[in-house]
Amino acid sequence: MQQNADTDVLQALDAVLQARKEATGDSSYVASLYEKGLNKILEKVGEEASEVIIAAKDCDGEQGQEALLGEIADLWFHSMVLLAQQGLSSGQVLAILQERFGLSGHEEKASRS
Repeated sequence: MQQNADTDVLQALDAVLQARKEATGDSSYVASLYEKGLNKILEKVGEEASEVIIAAKDCDGEQGQEALLGEIADLWFHSMVLLAQQGLSSGQVLAILQERFGLSGHEEKASRS
């Protein structure tokens, strides 16, 4: 049952991110990213990825775990902004993950060659 709730959250966020394409940058953080363009969105994804790495290295105890989860949420969010900017969705990513489910990592990697 939790999987449906997780998917619902992602679908709802996809819808909000698409709607923000019509908003002005002064009314929405996401709209301001769209206005600034791909390079700014990529910069944010890279920044968040770096923050995940730092949080993981510093992860010690419950407080460290909460910090890591927060940084991963930020990375997922900005990755979803990138997907929306490119006309893609979390559902498409989930479909690829579903296709890969059950494959060994070695098999999946070899299939991309």
